[in-house]
This record gives sequence, C-alpha cells and structure tokens, in this order.
Amino acid sequence: MGSYRRIAWLCGVVWSVGLCPLGALVHGDRALAASFDCAKAAAPDEVAICADLSLNDRDVEMTTRFEILRDVLPMGGSAKLREDQEEWLKERGSCAGDRICLLGAYEARLRTLRAVFAEFAKQGPQ
Repeated sequence: MGSYRRIAWLCGVVWSVGLCPLGALVHGDRALAASFDCAKAAAPDEVAICADLSLNDRDVEMTTRFEILRDVLPMGGSAKLREDQEEWLKERGSCAGDRICLLGAYEARLRTLRAVFAEFAKQGPQ
C-alpha cells in the first residue's frame, strides 16, 4: 500500500474510532478490553482495566493506535514500537490494581503513540 493510501486509511480509522463510543464495547456485564480477553483476566492490572470503563477506553485506544502503527511503520520503527510496548506492559503490570497508577501509565503511553501518529502523518505522501 502506498504511503498516501496508508495515511488516508490511518486517518479514516482514527476518525471512526473517535466517533465510536469506546465504552459501548460491552459483553454481558463485562467490558471488553482490546488487548486481552476480560473473561480470562487474572492479573490485577487486567482485572482493574476490565472493571473500569475509563481504563478500558484507554486500553482500546492504546491497542488500536499500536496495531495501526505496527502495520504502517517501516521494519525498524515497527520493531522499536514492539519493544517499547513490551516494556510498557511490564510497567502497566507493576501498577497491579492501582487505578491512579494505571491511568498514569495509559496517559504516558497514549501521549507517545499519539506523537508517533502525528509524526507519521506529517511525512505526507511519498
């Protein structure tokens, strides 16, 4: 896919995610997190994310942005993105069930992913 088409696709996905109420992703009485199955959540951070709509929404946005960037960044950038994500997941895990810690971890990761998005979008068609 050409750079222009990737950016157009990326913008379309981000736009549609922005219009979709992320909190509406519910199955029964359990929220559906994007990065893992809430029905199988056992780790304290995952349980807390599934129980809190605000954390769940951040998880959905983080995962969506990560997956899009993973698919459109060049190989070196994609590898670095994955390494950073693995480190971030360890950081998130260290929060255990602490909501404030989890919110801070998500906000920091989302700032980073949003900045990568912005930088990628500035490159324009090639």
